[in-house]
Amino acid sequence: MEPLPERPLTLAQIQDYVAKMEVERGFSDSTLVEQTLKLAEETGEVCKAVRKQAALSVDPTSTVGGLGEELADVLIYLAAIANRSGIDLSQALRDKEAVNENRTWA
Repeated sequence: MEPLPERPLTLAQIQDYVAKMEVERGFSDSTLVEQTLKLAEETGEVCKAVRKQAALSVDPTSTVGGLGEELADVLIYLAAIANRSGIDLSQALRDKEAVNENRTWA
């Protein structure tokens, strides 16, 4: 894989990168269910990283990466799930925010 550019990436660029990365690393055969379960696991790791950063107790036998590293893992799995489902995350965000604009927030 070519390294990611130093400039900010669009969601479309992230989705494209993840699609190519999965093929190169042999992950493209993982199912939607498998990728979704891995996303849930990574989300738990984000929580552990936040606990660690906040100096709260963390299971000493568990390996916890830094918050940025764990958030990147979540983003990778999110893009992989979107790719498998034919979802353009940029458009999904626009569509959801159009709905949210009409909500009443308490």
